[in-house]
Amino acid sequence: MANEFLNPVVISKELLLRWENNTVMAKFVNRQFDDDFATPGYKIGYTYNARIPWRPKGRRGDGIKPENIVETVVPIVVNQLWGGGDLEISDQDLTMTIDRVGERYLEGCAARLANMMDGDLCDLYGDVYNLAGIPGTLPADLTTYTDAGVALDDSATPPDSMRSVVITPRMQAAALGFRNNLFNDQKTISEQYLTGKMGTAVGLKWSMDQNIARQTIGTLSPSGTSNPTVNGANQSGSTLSTTGWTSGATLNANDIIAVVGMDSVNPLSWRDTGTYRTFTVTALATANGGGVMAIPVSPDINYDATSSFQTVLNAPPNGAQILVYNVPYTQFSNISAISSAQALAFHKEAFALVVVPLELPGGLDWSERVTDPKTGMSARLTRGFDIAGNKRYTRFETLGGVKTVRPEFACRIAAN
Repeated sequence: MANEFLNPVVISKELLLRWENNTVMAKFVNRQFDDDFATPGYKIGYTYNARIPWRPKGRRGDGIKPENIVETVVPIVVNQLWGGGDLEISDQDLTMTIDRVGERYLEGCAARLANMMDGDLCDLYGDVYNLAGIPGTLPADLTTYTDAGVALDDSATPPDSMRSVVITPRMQAAALGFRNNLFNDQKTISEQYLTGKMGTAVGLKWSMDQNIARQTIGTLSPSGTSNPTVNGANQSGSTLSTTGWTSGATLNANDIIAVVGMDSVNPLSWRDTGTYRTFTVTALATANGGGVMAIPVSPDINYDATSSFQTVLNAPPNGAQILVYNVPYTQFSNISAISSAQALAFHKEAFALVVVPLELPGGLDWSERVTDPKTGMSARLTRGFDIAGNKRYTRFETLGGVKTVRPEFACRIAAN
C-alpha cells in the first residue's frame, strides 16, 4: 500500500472504527437521546429530561374511572469529556500509512476511550435492584442466568431481541463449559468452541466485558450473633427501619436487601410475582448501639394497590427477617465485606449513552469532527502547535454522559 499523507478526517474515521471494535456495553444500550442535545437553534443545555411511559392501573366494567396522569422524567446529564489519549504525532509520522499510524497510536486511544465509556455504563449497576446469583460464587450452570431472565419478565421487560447479558471473563469461561450448551444447535456450539464466546442463549445476547464493576459488601454480623428484622409495621417510602443488627454493622451503598414476606408486583399486570422484592441500598447505613439501622432503599416501598407506582404487594411485616443478597443472617459470614462482581442482564431501554458533537475551535492546525452514522459516535480531533516546545499536540475526545433510565429492565448477576 502506498504511503498517504494522513489528514484529520481520515484519522478520526479510523479512530471511530477502532472504537466500535473495542466497545461492548455501548453497543447494547439506548442511543436515541443524542439528537436531543446540541440541536442547532435549540440547545437544551447539559440536561435532558427523558419521559418514562405512564403505567395506568386500568379498570373493569362499564363505569369510567379516570386516573391521574403523573409524568415521570429521568434527567440525562452530559457531564463527561472522554479523551482517549492526547497524542504527539510528528509531521514525519503523518506520512506513514493508516495501518502503521493505527498500530502505533490509534488502537490504544480507541481502546482506552471504549473502556472508559463501557466502565461508566457498568458502574450504573448500583441503580439496579433486581438480583440473581450469589456473591462470591461463580454460576455453575445456566440457572443463574435464567433467573435473571425471570426477574426481567417479572418487571414487565419487553420479551424481544434487545435483551443482553454482559459478564466477566471468568463467568464467560465457566459458561462455555455448561452442559446445557449441548442443547444448542451444532452451528452455535461450533461458534462457541472457535470464538470462546457464548453468542445467544436463554433469550440473551452474551458478551464479555473486562469493565464489569465489583461491589464490596458491608460488614455484617457473624453468623448467629444477630437477626436483623423489620422495626415497625406499615412502613413505606424510601427508608426502611430495621433492628437486631450487631452494633456497628454496615450496609454499603449499592448493596441489595429484601424482606421476607414482602413480594414484588409485576408493573404491567399488577399481580404478585411470588418473589421477594429486592432493593438497592442508596447510601451507607450503620447500626447504632441498640442494633437499629435505617436503610435508605430504591425503589420506594409502595403497597398502595390504587397507585401506578406500586412496587410491593404488601407492607413489610413487622419483625420479618432482612435478607442481604438473598442470604439469611445465619450465612452472613459467607458474604461479609467480600468483593463481588456485578454482571448485568438488561434490555436496551434500561441504560442510555449520550454522545454530543463538540463545537470546533478555530486557529488550529486541525479542527475536525466526525460522526459515525452507524454507531452515532461523534469525536473531535484537534491539533495545535506549541511554539515554546516546538511540538504539535493532538487531542481526540468526545462529549457525553450515561444514565440508568429504566432500572426495572435490568438485573444484576452477583458472582465471584
